[in-house]
Amino acid sequence: MSLTVTLQVPIEAHDKTVTELTLRRPTVQEVRAIKSLPYKLGKDEEINIDTEVAAKYIAVCAAIPSSSVNQLDLSDLNDLAWAIVRFFMSAASAK
Repeated sequence: MSLTVTLQVPIEAHDKTVTELTLRRPTVQEVRAIKSLPYKLGKDEEINIDTEVAAKYIAVCAAIPSSSVNQLDLSDLNDLAWAIVRFFMSAASAK
């Protein structure tokens, strides 16, 4: 499963201008390596994104360097972070 997000503001990654990022579902091994989920549950069970952790998942799942994540416009960071969280909220499709 993957999600493609069109960027509001292009970034540079791997010496190319990038206008969209395709995020793939993280693996359990990657989740264990990052050692945290990209969100926390609040008192009323609302989802609060952990921006630092979400940024790590964006780099891994979009296969871009963290320096490219740092170039993201805030609205793009928000869209990508929520896209990452969605992977954790639904089961992978049956094969």
